[in-house]
Amino acid sequence: MSQDPRSTEHAPAQPDAEPAGKVSPERVSPGEEDLAAAFVRETEVIEEAVEDGKKVRRKGIYLLPNLFTTSALFAGFFAIVAGINGDFTAAAVAIFIAMVLDGLDGRVARMTNTQSAFGAEYDSLADMLSFGAAPALVAFTWILQDIGKTGWVVAFLYVACAALRLARFNVQIGSVDKKWFIGLPSPSAAALVAASVWTFHSFDAEAFGFKLLMLLIVAAAGVLMVSNIRYYSFKEVDLKGPVPFVVLLAIVLGFVVISMQPSVMLLLLFGAYVASGPVMAVTRKVKKVPPAG
Repeated sequence: MSQDPRSTEHAPAQPDAEPAGKVSPERVSPGEEDLAAAFVRETEVIEEAVEDGKKVRRKGIYLLPNLFTTSALFAGFFAIVAGINGDFTAAAVAIFIAMVLDGLDGRVARMTNTQSAFGAEYDSLADMLSFGAAPALVAFTWILQDIGKTGWVVAFLYVACAALRLARFNVQIGSVDKKWFIGLPSPSAAALVAASVWTFHSFDAEAFGFKLLMLLIVAAAGVLMVSNIRYYSFKEVDLKGPVPFVVLLAIVLGFVVISMQPSVMLLLLFGAYVASGPVMAVTRKVKKVPPAG
C-alpha cells in the first residue's frame, strides 16, 4: 500500500505545544512591546542629584515617602468632598489627618535617606490642596457663603496666601534659621480654620456674629501666612534623646484632655500657637523701645 505524501510520517516536525498560561515571545505583538516600553521610558522621572560631590542623573522616585504624601493629598481631597456633602466634622478631621501625614513624609524621607527634588515638589503641591484649598472651601461651604461676595473673597484670600506662603518657603530653604518659620506655617493655619469649623459647627453656632468671627479667623490666618512674623518651628526638639519621665506623663495627659473634647482643645491649642507669633513680635518691639525720660 503506497504512502500518502501528506502523511505525518513525512510531514515537517511541528513545534511542541506550549504550557497553558505561557505566551511565546513570537506571539506578542512587537508593536505592543514598543508601546509599553515607550510609555515607561517617556513617563520616567529623571532628576539630577549630588552624591559624593558629583552630579548624577537618577531615574525613578522613592516609594515610601511619596506614599505618605499621596495619603495626605487624599485626606485633603476627602475634606473638600466631605465639606461639599455637608459633613463638616469629617472634613475637619480629614484636614488634621493630612497634617499628621504631612509631618511624617519628610521625617520618613530623612530617616531612610530618600529625599529628592521630586518628593519636595510633590509635597508642596499636596500641601496646597490639603492646607490651602481644603480649609478655605470647607469654611466657605459651611458658613462663609452666607455672607455673600465678602465670604468668597476672603476664602480666595486664604488660598492665595497659602500659595504665596508655600512658594516663599520653597525658595528660602537653607537661607533662614531653622529654629523659626517666617510667617504662619500653612498646616497650622489650616488647623486653626478646621478646628474653628469643627467647634462652631458642633455647637450649631451659625448666628451672624459667628459668621463674622469665622470671616476674621480665615482672613487673619491667610494674612499671617504671608507676614514676616516668626513662629517657633520645634525643629530643635530632640526626639531621639532621653527626656524626664514627667514629659511622657504630660504627653499622656495631653492626649486624655484632647480626647474629652477634641474640637475645642485643638482650637485652643492651635489658637495659642497662632497668637504666639504676634505676641512675641510685640514683646520684642517693646523690649527694644528705650525707657522714657
